[in-house]
Amino acid sequence: MKHMTSLEDMKKIEISKERCMHSSNHDEILTGLTTDVYFLRTLDILRHMNLDQETVTAEIFARRPGVFVGIEELKSMLKDKNIEVWALEEGEEFDAKETLVRIKGPYSEFGVFETAMLGSLASGSGWATASKQVREACGEKPFLCFGARHVHPSVAPVMERAAVIGGANGASCVLAAKLLNMEASGTLPHAAMLIAGDTLEVAKVYNKATPKSHKRIVLVDTFKDEVEESLRIAKELGDDLFGIRLDTPSERGGVTPNLVRELRAKLDINGYNHVKIFVSGGLTPEKIRLLSDAGADSFGVGSYISGAAAIDMTMDIKEVGGRPVAKRGRIPGIIENDKLKRIF
Repeated sequence: MKHMTSLEDMKKIEISKERCMHSSNHDEILTGLTTDVYFLRTLDILRHMNLDQETVTAEIFARRPGVFVGIEELKSMLKDKNIEVWALEEGEEFDAKETLVRIKGPYSEFGVFETAMLGSLASGSGWATASKQVREACGEKPFLCFGARHVHPSVAPVMERAAVIGGANGASCVLAAKLLNMEASGTLPHAAMLIAGDTLEVAKVYNKATPKSHKRIVLVDTFKDEVEESLRIAKELGDDLFGIRLDTPSERGGVTPNLVRELRAKLDINGYNHVKIFVSGGLTPEKIRLLSDAGADSFGVGSYISGAAAIDMTMDIKEVGGRPVAKRGRIPGIIENDKLKRIF
């Protein structure tokens, strides 16, 4: 696929009046339409100076430590180009200023993709790093990513895929799960309870209509006291009930360690030791540790991952025609990293 190489190419772009989304599609990314315009201006200038085919070496590094995600997108942007590429493997941890990607070849072959490459790595690595922090808080206990509702739908699968790479046990977004070759994970929303008018009635039908292999987890904070509702559901579903989900809204104080302790104690006292406690709603690593200590068994995490700051990425030209170069403040020449693997 031919990518843009000049400002003239930009002038030929026409936006259909029937376009339904403001997000870029795959072809637009791969042809360079999501670039910053000054890269096209740079290519025009270099072409006039007969330097657009000059072989350069560029390196990408991050401003802070994290988990490396996004290289698959870079592979799609850079494949079939007359270049050599080295990179960390996806999911590896990295330090600040560590070389993450090295590209060598004519600048005209890859320069226009700098914006998209940095953005792919910055967002993906930011989400994966937040997910790793959640994983550390959960220890061996599972957690699912529930963050799709907090981001634009065009990047929801990217975010939840990064979350799984960072440590999540599953994703609620259908497309993200399919891309990961796993089944989407989730329980039931408040909408089901509100429309039906009774959590117990929904639970009965849920139990009947769902395959036996499915782990039944029922949301219990819609209408009644969470403990009271949990005991009603446990009595009705018996051994079929895998767990209950606490998602108490902030208007009612959210899910607290004391609530989890009380619920665990009363489930056990009434013979429902097998019922797990799944917690969601504004969770952070700090809250997860407290709720885990109180007896929570698993977690649904959304905004902490989806709202994570991108990890600022920078691409520097480090060699021109084999000669070490750098702007002021940086060290000329390539910065070695034994973790880099040849991609192309």
